[in-house]
Amino acid sequence: MTVLQLIQLYFYVSEIYEEELQWHCQRFTKNQAKPLFSDQELLTTYLFAVAFERRFRIKDIHGYTLRHWQSWFPSLPDYTAYVVRLNRLAPVFPVLVEKLVDKYQADGVSTSNLIALTDSMPIITCSGKRKGKVARELCDKGYNSTKGMHYFGLKLHGIGFYCQGTLPKIDVLKIGPASQHDLEAQRQILTNTKGIALFADKAFCDKDLKKHFADNDGELLTPVKHKKGQSIQDKQRHKAADDLYSTAVSKIRQPIESLFNWLIEHTDIQRASKVRSTKGLIVHVFGRIAAALISKFINRAISFSS
Repeated sequence: MTVLQLIQLYFYVSEIYEEELQWHCQRFTKNQAKPLFSDQELLTTYLFAVAFERRFRIKDIHGYTLRHWQSWFPSLPDYTAYVVRLNRLAPVFPVLVEKLVDKYQADGVSTSNLIALTDSMPIITCSGKRKGKVARELCDKGYNSTKGMHYFGLKLHGIGFYCQGTLPKIDVLKIGPASQHDLEAQRQILTNTKGIALFADKAFCDKDLKKHFADNDGELLTPVKHKKGQSIQDKQRHKAADDLYSTAVSKIRQPIESLFNWLIEHTDIQRASKVRSTKGLIVHVFGRIAAALISKFINRAISFSS
């Protein structure tokens, strides 16, 4: 099974590299135009180690490849060169994720009666007690209410379509600074949507957005958020109905939370404390998302073929 997974992955990476990825990592010097250890091999070793062997540190990925697959990749460079080459491919990983989403995630989504779900999660480069110095153009200090902690890093925002009995089909993935409010990070995307019911958390309680959905054959549904200055008596009067409604909304929203939990479990994506550069952070976030999607769909393809 392991050999089949590696072969399947290499062929897929090679195919998509020729179609699209090569244009995002072109080399303009003659000596580096065709390296002995190709970009396809580099992407394959990284994605394979993360997806199927749960090796998350680049040092562990390189060491694993050297010990177990050196005969398959005889031109594998030393660790330092491997890291440099991987960071140079940083622009490739968001494109790879987009291609994976387009290729696999659109299957089974109906164009009628769409139910969309949205959520976000923190990617932590260091704790809030320290002054973050990595990827300052992408990261800043924020607060995560779920974990009750201040942290330095960024947020991963996701929008997906509800599918009964399984994880949602991903539609949008984007990153933003940790301090940015979830609604503001997604407002432009959501104001361009029509004809869907969006289930979101309390952060999306917004009159203008709710009106936009209502005016465009859609609906925005969030847990009940009490108005500022609302009396205790009024809260108690509507408590039973509000709790039932909020529970129903949260239950439908639960799959998007499960999607992020699945990413964390399979790739340890939240912990980015070992990242030392902006390019390294891009590789960390989108490389691990790509690896998670690949682990799911390549296993499915192998099981179907067998």
